[in-house]
Amino acid sequence: MKKMSKVFVSLTAVVAVFILASCSAAPGAATNTTGNRIGKTFKLGYDIEMTGAVAAYGKAGERGADMAVSEINATGGINGKKVEVIKKDNKSDNAESATVAANLMSNDLVNAVIGTNASSQTKAMIPNANKFAVPIVAPTSTNDELTHQGNKVEKYVFRAIFPDSFQGKVISDFVTDSLKSDSVAVYYDNSSDYAKGLYQNFKDNYKGQIVDVATYQAGDKDFQAQLSKLSKEKFGTLLVLGYYQEAGILVKQARELDINVPVIGGDVLADPTFSKLAGPDAANDIYFVSGFSSLKPANDKTEAFIKHYKAKYGEEPSAYAACAYDAVMMVKAAATAENAKTSVDVVDGLAKLKNFEGVTGNITVNKNHDPVKSAYLVKLEKGKEVSAEIVNP
Repeated sequence: MKKMSKVFVSLTAVVAVFILASCSAAPGAATNTTGNRIGKTFKLGYDIEMTGAVAAYGKAGERGADMAVSEINATGGINGKKVEVIKKDNKSDNAESATVAANLMSNDLVNAVIGTNASSQTKAMIPNANKFAVPIVAPTSTNDELTHQGNKVEKYVFRAIFPDSFQGKVISDFVTDSLKSDSVAVYYDNSSDYAKGLYQNFKDNYKGQIVDVATYQAGDKDFQAQLSKLSKEKFGTLLVLGYYQEAGILVKQARELDINVPVIGGDVLADPTFSKLAGPDAANDIYFVSGFSSLKPANDKTEAFIKHYKAKYGEEPSAYAACAYDAVMMVKAAATAENAKTSVDVVDGLAKLKNFEGVTGNITVNKNHDPVKSAYLVKLEKGKEVSAEIVNP
């Protein structure tokens, strides 16, 4: 009899624990089918680089996103609900980005997340997006595999900028057709998913000769050994693929070693910090692909955005500000179209987004969750943008 009593007590305890666990689950907690419910406010999380190596991207993105939120709330919110922003610093770190995503999605119960600006950090967020069924809209993460790998599409991942497969072709075509360069030297960040992916996409498209390839790691500051070697080679263009904090120093040292050929890079050179690090004497004959340029407004919305941004912050908006602005507005458009009640409804709206007019241009989300949109080919002289041309997909 005592043995049966112990069994009964044990089973009762198990049932009690199960009931308590069920009751203690946060209201609106996500599942893989329903996601987080939209409550009295629409909760929007920022997983951004407030500190760390690429904090300049995060600062600009935060400004652009905040402008979008202010405009949305001033005109009635999303489906009549105020947008409540919850910001967290990912410290420009992959592991921290994953932690921030988990906290935003499971503790704060956000309905969508804006972030990040770096492909490696966005990649770290994806498992949590899948677990909690909350969409990510990355403003400027371009690595192709973030949204899809082959035929497998990441259900909860979207972006406001073109992928590297398009960007790599834009660079290749410009080097060949505009710079008339049949040979390049390449120097890229081998620790970055972004740089490695963009180099591969360039290489897949470029028909000229790649004379030499040098690599570096994030945090490097002395590039002279490899540059000295490159200075003895003959090539028409130097392709630099990496974030501004290394790329700016690298270009400065290249010019000091009399490597005076045109330099071209990807969209990460769009932040003005690159030019500051390179210096006005070195930042000449520099080209980069960008998601935006205030020199070439895409539409009336762009002109209004530039005007308001300059009035508020006293400077021209960068691509990071503009793409973050569009990322927030994409969330609004998606949630409005679906009359969203949950984060999964927002996902459905994002996947169907067509002919969305953003400040960076017209955006249609394709089956791979990539935006079909134009790029900008920007030229720098003395560290300033002097020209921009639109490249259509």
